[in-house]
Amino acid sequence: MRELLRILKALSDTQRIRIVKMLEIRPLCVCEITDVLGLAQSTVSKHLTILRDVDLLLDEKDGKWVNYSLNLNARDRRVATLLELVNEWLPDDETLRRDAAKVRKVSREVLCRV
Repeated sequence: MRELLRILKALSDTQRIRIVKMLEIRPLCVCEITDVLGLAQSTVSKHLTILRDVDLLLDEKDGKWVNYSLNLNARDRRVATLLELVNEWLPDDETLRRDAAKVRKVSREVLCRV
């Protein structure tokens, strides 16, 4: 039961649900997520760590970026089931629709210039 509670707690935050919904569209780096949410990078990184620690997200290094994506093939079936359910939830939420529109336009090449 303890592990299930950790997973549910990870999903019990508005910003983390927004991140999961964004990652349903495509993998994103921290700077892209930060831009869409309008939060500080440190805050976004904390949310990503919480989601990754319960196996909801995967992170993969790609040159100077770390790409975050949903862990749709998680070993823990509860994770995969919850991600499937979240995918079906909130189809009419205005904030999530705005986020989705931003995700489709955001570009790491523009945001993350080094």
